[in-house]
Amino acid sequence: MKISHIQVLLLALGSFVLVGAITPWMRKLAIKHDVMDSPVHSHKTHKEPVPYLGGLGIIIGVFVISFGALIVKGSESKNYWLALTVLGPALILGAIGLWDDIKNLPPLPRFIAQTVAGLFTSALLIASSTVGTPTGSKVLDAVITTIWIVGICNSVNFFDNLDGGAAGTIAISSIALTKIAIDGGQYLVGGLAAVTAGATLGFLLWNKSPARIYMGDAGALFLGILIASLTIRLHPDAQTEWTSLATPLLLLAVPILDTSVAVISRLRRKVSPFQGGRDHLSHRLIRAGLPRPTAAIVLWILSGLFAGCAVLIPLIGKGSEELLAAIAGLAWLGLFSYFIRTADL
Repeated sequence: MKISHIQVLLLALGSFVLVGAITPWMRKLAIKHDVMDSPVHSHKTHKEPVPYLGGLGIIIGVFVISFGALIVKGSESKNYWLALTVLGPALILGAIGLWDDIKNLPPLPRFIAQTVAGLFTSALLIASSTVGTPTGSKVLDAVITTIWIVGICNSVNFFDNLDGGAAGTIAISSIALTKIAIDGGQYLVGGLAAVTAGATLGFLLWNKSPARIYMGDAGALFLGILIASLTIRLHPDAQTEWTSLATPLLLLAVPILDTSVAVISRLRRKVSPFQGGRDHLSHRLIRAGLPRPTAAIVLWILSGLFAGCAVLIPLIGKGSEELLAAIAGLAWLGLFSYFIRTADL
């Protein structure tokens, strides 16, 4: 199913407009039914209750534009199935996240649901032979795929702790993913990534600081498993296996960095990794003196730099791509070393 660059732009524009248009309605719905994020816990940094259900708008936008495009294009049934193998598990986990937004579930049931969804998704991808960057070992591919999907799903959910932070970062990662996938002839992956980019940018209109609505767990879990599935399906046109495997890591380097810093910080302090806290990158940047909007921009810039490295890898020679990936890896370690040394609370 080949799609042109114009069609890719139309996909992104369609989801941008749709999500941007329906998000205010989601906000009104959340206020009407009191689905709010109230700052009752110590790790909450906002002062007034903020409506949830932004994630529901993202889910609706992604589904409507994705399947609408397939219908308009007259796609074969296999393309509907391939899209459903990505969006189906994301919808299920998004529904669990929506339940959590409404009922405020404890951390353990949420983690179990994410893990089960991750296992199901990885099994589906492996069974349909749609896993990218294979190691050559089915067992190792299965382990890596499962860890990646569960890890990224949780990572994006952890990362959603600052106005516009997660939405902007996922948009940047999705734009880079679209470029890599379309250039490599992976049109379904590229098309879905373009829809995701447009949806998150449309939501960002209402989520940037000061946020008028949050995506909640519904949006974070939906986007987490969606972007994890798309990146694991990606076949980067890299010269070496390790730079190919590094490409998804670079695309999501900042959410991975945020989770790594927060989890290790909590383990070091002997508290549960699932316990909320003010130990994320955003909190550390704000304690360093940055205003909230500036902290989000810093995270976007870092995401853009790492994503830019991922885009460049298929475009340069073997020696250059290895050097670039190594430099990016050292930069990530440098940032980790810097953030882990800053004050936790």
